[in-house]
Amino acid sequence: MTSADIRPLRIFFYVQHLLGIGHLARASRIASAMTADGCQVTVVTGGIPVSGFPGSDVTSVTLPAVVASSSGFSGLADQSGNPVDEAFLTQRRERLLEAFRHAAPDVVVIEAFPFGRRQMRFELLPLLDAVAKADPKPRLYSSVRDILQQQKKPGRDEETVGLLRDHFDGVLVHGDPHFIRLEETFPLTGSIADKIVYTGLVAPALPPEPVETFDIVVSAGGGAVGRDLIRASLEAASRVATSHRWLLVTGPNLPEQDFADLTKDAPGNVEIVRFRKDFPSLLRGAELSISQAGYNTVGDLLVTGCRAILVPFTAGGETEQSVRAERLEKLGLAQALPEAGLTTDLLVRAVETALSRPKPGSADIDLGGAARTSAIIRQIA
Repeated sequence: MTSADIRPLRIFFYVQHLLGIGHLARASRIASAMTADGCQVTVVTGGIPVSGFPGSDVTSVTLPAVVASSSGFSGLADQSGNPVDEAFLTQRRERLLEAFRHAAPDVVVIEAFPFGRRQMRFELLPLLDAVAKADPKPRLYSSVRDILQQQKKPGRDEETVGLLRDHFDGVLVHGDPHFIRLEETFPLTGSIADKIVYTGLVAPALPPEPVETFDIVVSAGGGAVGRDLIRASLEAASRVATSHRWLLVTGPNLPEQDFADLTKDAPGNVEIVRFRKDFPSLLRGAELSISQAGYNTVGDLLVTGCRAILVPFTAGGETEQSVRAERLEKLGLAQALPEAGLTTDLLVRAVETALSRPKPGSADIDLGGAARTSAIIRQIA
């Protein structure tokens, strides 16, 4: 057999973002690493399209978009905010299964499920069945971040374990066990210990020096739930560090009227934008970052060594960002502020404190998760 007879490893990667864009950004970074490693990657997305995600280096399949109908992720709506009906869900399911058949993958990777994305069972359970019946049968992996949303409803964790034992070959945990272990947020980890592989955090390489410099960079993830953080930062910019240049990145999903109102009220030392592709570079040149505590933003902060004030997202009972922010604060890598009750006075004091301290040293946390994930998949597939 010659090298020309060996086809690339075919990977089918499903990712559904519902509120922010963190899941999509992490999956896109992993998919690009797989492509760079010689794999043929199909990425299936099902949220509102975001420019640049996934990258042009993969085959992209876009399902009819759904979003969370509330910040508590309790239901699904279409791109216009209308509740979806059975016909809509059937169309999505059929398109997903057809994409799977067309890709004929060697490996299927499903982001978040079954630890999360229960709303998508209408299409993911049929996908699991299709994987089980395929000949040859592809290997199946769950791709999850290092910190999970802690379940309050009885039986949910047991259901997750059952699906993993019955269908999945492994769980790719995108974190460093020296920073946090899966069992700290998933109590039944011992039942699936034989399936778990830690990859390291999926973070970018050190970005280039910025072509434009801002002293303080404020970001709100996708923007769907970050309005109060942006508003408090806008008011703080007129009271503290007024000689500094502030950049407020609202996220693409902030409602248009909110964006217009914020822009109208901005003082002269503040620039407000929806999105910056060079966001990691901006952090490298900044004195301070103010943000939520999402996985990808924290990865950017750890790579660049920027001072950080973290305001974790907690609406709808979310716990993941709070756990991450508290762990980073204990390590001296950030200040954590509460989302509930965030005031301009509180933020002003935090900014003054942060700017009076030296930048944090390099974090002893594995940040090579994208390349490591690709290597793991190639080795076991």
